[in-house]
Amino acid sequence: MAIARDIWNAFCEGTGDFSNFLLSNLDLVAFFILAAIAVLAALYVVTDKEVVHSAFYLALVFLCVGFVYFFLEAEFIGVIQILVYVGAITILFAFSIMLTRRYIMKKEGDSNE
Repeated sequence: MAIARDIWNAFCEGTGDFSNFLLSNLDLVAFFILAAIAVLAALYVVTDKEVVHSAFYLALVFLCVGFVYFFLEAEFIGVIQILVYVGAITILFAFSIMLTRRYIMKKEGDSNE
């Protein structure tokens, strides 16, 4: 029984140290969450079958990169990243995809004529 109590005490002390570390470094936690969102969105940009969805996932990646600039204390570059890439380039991609989209495959009700 003493071994189990010693293991439990060591586990509790370890989690206490880890939680204190996380609470003292909240910017690091926020950065890791933001980086995980950016990586997942980048994977969806490449693997999503809908091109419009890929364009908006790309906007999410650009937004995350803009927020990373804020973590690096480069606020001006972050604002420019968000305004130019998220606001202009991604919307340009989305409009160009929506305006030039062609249906390559035939619908079920179409005949061969």
